[in-house]
Amino acid sequence: MAETSISTYRSAIIDALAEEMRNDAGVFLMGEDIGKAGGVFKQTEGLFIEFGAERVIDTPISEPGAFGMAVGAAMTGMRPVFEVMFGDFMTLIMDQLVNQAAKVAYMSNGQFTVPLVVRTTMGTGSSLGPQHSQSLYAWACHVPGLKVAVPSTPADAKGLYKSAIRDANPVLIFEDRMLYGLKGPVAVGETSLVPLGQAVVARGGRDLTVVAVGRMVQHALKAAERLSEDGIEIEVVDPRTLLPLDVETIACSVRRTNRALVVDGGAQQYGAGAEIAQSINEAAFDWLDAPVMRLCAENIPVPISRTLEPLVQPDESRIVAKVKELLVGHRWPDREDDSP
Repeated sequence: MAETSISTYRSAIIDALAEEMRNDAGVFLMGEDIGKAGGVFKQTEGLFIEFGAERVIDTPISEPGAFGMAVGAAMTGMRPVFEVMFGDFMTLIMDQLVNQAAKVAYMSNGQFTVPLVVRTTMGTGSSLGPQHSQSLYAWACHVPGLKVAVPSTPADAKGLYKSAIRDANPVLIFEDRMLYGLKGPVAVGETSLVPLGQAVVARGGRDLTVVAVGRMVQHALKAAERLSEDGIEIEVVDPRTLLPLDVETIACSVRRTNRALVVDGGAQQYGAGAEIAQSINEAAFDWLDAPVMRLCAENIPVPISRTLEPLVQPDESRIVAKVKELLVGHRWPDREDDSP
C-alpha cells in the first residue's frame, strides 16, 4: 500500500510543484504575485524561498505578453507552469493559448511541442463578483490540442499536477478556491501520480450515477450520505479530467445503475454537463431507465451579494432533490402513450 500523509488541497499542489521542480531543472513558475508574496491565495507559498527568482518568476500585469514568453519557453524544451490568477482572465491569453500553444505540435508535424501547464482558479463562494467567479473550463475543452483537468481532492490535485507537468502537451488545471482548505490523504512521491484521462468512482452505489465535476464532487458525496439515510444509494463518479474524458468509466457506472445525473458548477448552456450527458446517451442509451438529467450553474452573471451568490451553483440540497426527482418522477414514456 502506498505511503500517504494528510494534506490540504493547497499544500498538495505546492508539494507537486516542488517535487517536479526538484526532479527537472526545466520546470519553472510564472505568474502575478507568485514570488515573495506566495500567491494571492498563498498557492505558491514557500516556493520562492527554495527555488529563487529565476524559477519562481513574478510577471507584470500583462497576461498576453507573459504567456507568450511561456509558450516560447516551452517550445525550446522548458516546462513552464503559468498561473492565471482568476480563470476569468483567460480571455487575455486566448490567442496564445488557442491559436499557438494548442496548435504548434500539429502545425509543425511534431517538430515542436508545448509542454506547458496553465493553472487557474474558479468558482463561487468568495463574493468576488461576476468577473472573478466563473467556471470556464468548457471554453478550453472546445479547443483541439489542449488537455483540461479539474481536481476535486488533495490527492487528485497533486497527482494530476505531476502528470500535467510531465505531459508533452499544454494542460489546463482549474482549481476551485473553496477547496484550498480541504484535507485528505495524499500519496508520497511517484505513487501520487494520477493519469490524465482517467475517471474514478468516488463512492459506490446501485440506484443512480451522479457524475460530478470539481467541487461538485464534494457536494455529491455529502448528498449521497443524506440519501443513504432514506435507503437511496447513489454512485458518484469524478471524471477528474474533462479533456480527454473517460467515457468508459462513466458509462460502466450508468450501465449498473440505469440512471444518470450530471452535476456541473459551470453554466449549463453549451457546458461540460451537456458533453458528459450526451456521451452517456451515446455509450449507455440501452441501459437507461430515464433520460439523463443535468444540474448546473445558472446561466447568469455570478452575483457579488452573499445572499444571492449561493443560489447560482448546485449544492448538496439541490443534488438530493434532483436525485429524488429523477428516481421518482422521470422515466421514458410508455410506448402505448405514443400511439396515435
